Amino acid sequence: MTTKADIRTEAARLFARFQAEGAVPVEADILQPADTLLDLYGEDIRARAYVTRDPLRGERMLRPDFTVPVVQMHMDSGAEPARYTYMGEVFRKQEEVSERASEYLQVGYEVFDRANPVAADAEVFALFADVLAPLGLRAATGDLGVILAAVRALSTTERRKAALLRHVWRPRRFRALLDRFGGGAPARHAGLLAAVTRDGADAVIDAAGPAIGLRSRTDIAARLTALQEDAATPPIPEAEVAALEDILTLRDTSPAALERLRDTAVDLPAIAPSVDRIEARLDALAARGIDVETLDFEASYGRTTLEYYDGFVFGFYAEARPDLPPVATGGRYDALTSVLGQGRSIPAVGGVIRPGLVAALAEGAR
Repeated sequence: MTTKADIRTEAARLFARFQAEGAVPVEADILQPADTLLDLYGEDIRARAYVTRDPLRGERMLRPDFTVPVVQMHMDSGAEPARYTYMGEVFRKQEEVSERASEYLQVGYEVFDRANPVAADAEVFALFADVLAPLGLRAATGDLGVILAAVRALSTTERRKAALLRHVWRPRRFRALLDRFGGGAPARHAGLLAAVTRDGADAVIDAAGPAIGLRSRTDIAARLTALQEDAATPPIPEAEVAALEDILTLRDTSPAALERLRDTAVDLPAIAPSVDRIEARLDALAARGIDVETLDFEASYGRTTLEYYDGFVFGFYAEARPDLPPVATGGRYDALTSVLGQGRSIPAVGGVIRPGLVAALAEGAR
């Protein structure tokens, strides 16, 4: 049985390895300002984090991960380029029926370097692959930059594109919006919109009775106007929807996926720069000894994690233990540095390993 001492020993080993690679050890407070995380992810984060209220400092969250505070620290005072490593507990709420831990150790490695982002991607992935090699894990990779570029290039309104981009990390909601924008307004809005057209927004709001909730009359009127505008907007062209769906469902070896993305770029040329980066990354990974011919690529990989990844993403899994979460995950989060840097930004990529899972798998192999 894996003990807490075993997990601490494994965490210390990983922490030392990352320091040996040139990473500076850093720490982050266990209690993090809730407003920062709420601004980044919206109210959805409450369902995944433990929230408390400090009478002097307002709402606080038990640290759900390290990336946000490490980025904040770097954007406030970090030198460039920089490599950081950290070790400590994180806290995540789980479903009632889940046996997954709500508190566990993470050890991470982050790279802030604008000189060659593709090389930094390859550095982080290859380091994790080497550290985890004895466990025989399956690696999955993806690139959310392709999906984001494809959405931004759709022939539709900025309002619709913004809605799709906001829900990229919520696949069911994204799917519902894509279906709606590809086929017009949903039937449930037809009667409401007819009433607004016939009687006007003020009359419809008055007929609904007293206001309930936090939305003001102005907010409700603005929502009705948005629904009218959306209903009058032509659907997204079928060819573009089909191309986006091809991307969303793409799963193959990296070389085969690259070829399919090249074909898709004929219909969606805006994704070509992202596809070029994938090719350059595969070259950089191969130069570091990674067998890219068999490396899995899933275009939608990373869409259910915290919403800061916006480029290369990866994970390592124990295929013989489908009950376990990923042993390690990571990716690129350039946009996050811009948000927390108040306009300043730097390309950044990193990942985390769960030493508890490493220790348990290593014990099981003995």
